[in-house]
Amino acid sequence: MDYPVDISLKPDVTGFFDDATNTISYVVKDPNSNSCAIVDSVMDIDYAAGRITYAHADELIRFVEDNGLKLEWLIETHVHADHLSAAPYIQEKLGGKIGIGEHIVTVQNVFGKIFNEGTEFQRDGSQFDALFKDGDTYTVGGMEVFAMHTPGHTPACMVHVMGDAAFVGDTLFMPDGGSARADFPGGDAATLFDSIQKVLTLPDETRLFMCHDYGPNGRDIQWETTVGEEKAHNIHVGGGKTKEEFVQFRTERDATLDMPKLIIPSLQVNMRAGEVPTDDDGVPMLKVPVNGL
Repeated sequence: MDYPVDISLKPDVTGFFDDATNTISYVVKDPNSNSCAIVDSVMDIDYAAGRITYAHADELIRFVEDNGLKLEWLIETHVHADHLSAAPYIQEKLGGKIGIGEHIVTVQNVFGKIFNEGTEFQRDGSQFDALFKDGDTYTVGGMEVFAMHTPGHTPACMVHVMGDAAFVGDTLFMPDGGSARADFPGGDAATLFDSIQKVLTLPDETRLFMCHDYGPNGRDIQWETTVGEEKAHNIHVGGGKTKEEFVQFRTERDATLDMPKLIIPSLQVNMRAGEVPTDDDGVPMLKVPVNGL
């Protein structure tokens, strides 16, 4: 299969694990320049106290500054339901453009209704600097990147392939973690299976970087694997499991899962590209829809 970018390039990838949300953020450096991208940053929140802080984002900022890097992109693989994006905070400090998949508009329409957002909430993705279509390319320094639409977990999920490294968001977990749920509004298990198969058409040696890891069965946290490892060993889709088997398993499992602890603040913030909503007086304020999710 032909790819629109040079997948023999090996970008430098540094992962930053957030204990509070089991999220991994990445700084990805073009191997031939000092340009970089940040993938799936995290803003800290003490939801019970209504307090937002930036320790995790500051760690990313320090790394970029200490290594003399130039930030060109802040990539969101999807509208996360379990952590808040720090993209605008980092952009204010380091520059760069914030990008997400074009189907953010679907997510904004769905959750704009759930959170009873008024007409001032734009549902056209205009909060982001770039909206990617399936197969779109962009550059980090001299490294060309392509975006692959991978719906199923959410309608706006995309995998970003930077040289031999693919950032899969919640489309896949480590082989012993399987896959993400598909029961959020706009999610679909059969669609997720197809998206995973699309990712697994990349060369077997392609490095895959997870957005989350939960250390199943008590193992240490991990976030890097390969296409070949996933095809052979992923407990939900590997070893030739059929679409029918996956859909049955995913549907039954999702019915037993609790909502993510931070889904209410996360969706409100992330559908705004990381900006905290405000009330009529401009005061940062979050809503709690009752029986809405």
